[in-house]
Amino acid sequence: QVQLVESGGGLVQAGGSLRLSCVASRRTFSNYPGGWFRQAPGKEREFVAGITTSGSSTYYADSVKGRFTISRDNAKNTVFLQMNSLKPEDTAVYYCAAEVTSDFRVGYWGQGTQVTVSA
Repeated sequence: QVQLVESGGGLVQAGGSLRLSCVASRRTFSNYPGGWFRQAPGKEREFVAGITTSGSSTYYADSVKGRFTISRDNAKNTVFLQMNSLKPEDTAVYYCAAEVTSDFRVGYWGQGTQVTVSA
């Protein structure tokens, strides 16, 4: 079992930035591809960004490309999501994920952190 704890959410104005962090409970976190998903009110959960075990490859949803950056520090069992140029439509609960497959199935979820972007 891997427990994931997110932090860094909050309220920000449009155009602003936030950095989300996700700390895993086990050192074996470095063996898992990681990712971030989000769920807006009334919508289904959607993929945002993914990263390979080493961090050498990353991939993004079209809606966040060029604005968001995913990274990881395996020595600290942590995955990050740097979010720049935030838009009101980025408002959602953001979930950290581990053991993310190529078809976006997820083995472990965090509890979520709220991100609210005001116009």
